Amino acid sequence: MPPVIVLALGAFGAAALVKLLARESRRVNAELDAARRSEEPEAPLSRRTLRRDPATGEYRPSDS
Repeated sequence: MPPVIVLALGAFGAAALVKLLARESRRVNAELDAARRSEEPEAPLSRRTLRRDPATGEYRPSDS
C-alpha cells in the first residue's frame, strides 16, 4: 500500500476520533450542567458569618 494512502487513512481515522471525543465531551458537559442547575444553590461562604455560642464557646454559622 502506498504511504500516501496509509497517511490519508490515518488522518481520516484521527479526524473521526477527534469528532467522537468532542461529541462525547459535549454530552458529558450537558449532563453536568443539568445536574448543577437542578441542585439547590447554597449561600456563598463569604456572606456567612460566625457567631460565638455563649453556652459552649464554639463558633457557629449565624442564621441570618
